[in-house]
Amino acid sequence: MSLEHEHHGADLTHGNSGHHGPNGPKQLPSVLATPAVVGAWRTRAAIVAVVFGLLSLVFLGSHEGRNHLLRAYLMGYMTCFNFCGGALAFLMVQYVSGGKWGQILRRPLEAMTRTWWLLVVLFLPVLFLMKHLYVWAAFPNKSALLNAYHQGLITHEQQLTAASKLTMLSPTSAVVEFFIVFAFMGLVITLLNRWSVQRDADPQAGTVASFDKWRVRFENLSGPSILLYVILMSMFVIVFVKSLDVTWYSSVYGLQFLVAQGYAVLALGILTLILLSRYEPMKTMFRTTEQHDMGKLAFAFVMLNIYLTFAEFLIIWSGNLPDEIPWYLHRIHGGWWYICTADVICHWVIPFCILLSRDIKRSKSKMIWVTAFMIFARFIDMFWLIEPNFNDAAGNLHLAGNFGILAYVTVPIAVVAVWVFFYLTELMKRPLINVNDPHTEELLEPEHAH
Repeated sequence: MSLEHEHHGADLTHGNSGHHGPNGPKQLPSVLATPAVVGAWRTRAAIVAVVFGLLSLVFLGSHEGRNHLLRAYLMGYMTCFNFCGGALAFLMVQYVSGGKWGQILRRPLEAMTRTWWLLVVLFLPVLFLMKHLYVWAAFPNKSALLNAYHQGLITHEQQLTAASKLTMLSPTSAVVEFFIVFAFMGLVITLLNRWSVQRDADPQAGTVASFDKWRVRFENLSGPSILLYVILMSMFVIVFVKSLDVTWYSSVYGLQFLVAQGYAVLALGILTLILLSRYEPMKTMFRTTEQHDMGKLAFAFVMLNIYLTFAEFLIIWSGNLPDEIPWYLHRIHGGWWYICTADVICHWVIPFCILLSRDIKRSKSKMIWVTAFMIFARFIDMFWLIEPNFNDAAGNLHLAGNFGILAYVTVPIAVVAVWVFFYLTELMKRPLINVNDPHTEELLEPEHAH
């Protein structure tokens, strides 16, 4: 289908959309580069990473602290994986669906995806130390599992369940699965980012032929890649997060993570755009209309997150099966009820109630706080998902004499700050606006909604 009906007005590739009076289209800013202030933000991220990284070294002084360091590191890593993987999913969805909201968000999404190589490097400690996290890695075959059971190191259920899952859950399988996931992500991310630059440099830029050519190319890659990404991402989180409790089963675990990725990426993307809108070119390009659209989309992900998580809880709780219910009991008893309550309130109730308001979704100052709070809520949720899987924490959250639990504050902040540093570095490498796109001209049209 031709995009001719979407393209009108002057040629954007020449840096001028024309101006037809006070109510006519705005001009495309002459400078599309990232503002210099992003460099200052990157420096602050580096400082935070160093400070909290040094604070985390304190936990090396005790056995308990070292155990929590690795668990907290996994929590910080998965938070970063959600940003990168979720950005890739959103980028592909935007290419197959279109929409001005996705065009203005494209450069931040591309910058998030280009941190995939960093995630490969950051995952190496988990691969090398996986035996300290996973039953199937500590006891990688049936004889080792049986010996561990006889020594009282694992339960009979853990021994039987892990033995039945060795095809997928073993150190060798995990390494292979890790490389498959990131090889796929790296290939798709490289192509999408390379084509994005080539599209702006197209000699026919600004013409219907150019729009159609690149639209078809992006759609043909993104369409099937969305399906493959969902499958591979589900495998990744099942192996490296869900299997922390090898005895638990969930048919929607991957989908829950996918929704959580959308939740986190929209929060970070909106926050990035609002902060950039204080400066050109986003000051001109980022309209209230697109902010409102993204706010509504974030609200949809909040509702979907609530639906999937609560529906699974309701089904498992009402079924009351001994293979499933302990997962929730470990997250409710012994002090975990407070974390569960905080997760529900911060992750669901507060964003849901706030994003009901049209005025808040259209307010830049208020949405800064809302999106920052949503990112904070993701930290609470990841803590609730990871820590109760371990025997010393399941159904027994306590602070007295449990100094190592504070690693869940310092380590994730340090890891995410490192990721933010490289995210901002990638954001600075390209113009913030993709000019060879019909939606760019629409972003310059005057707004009519108030």
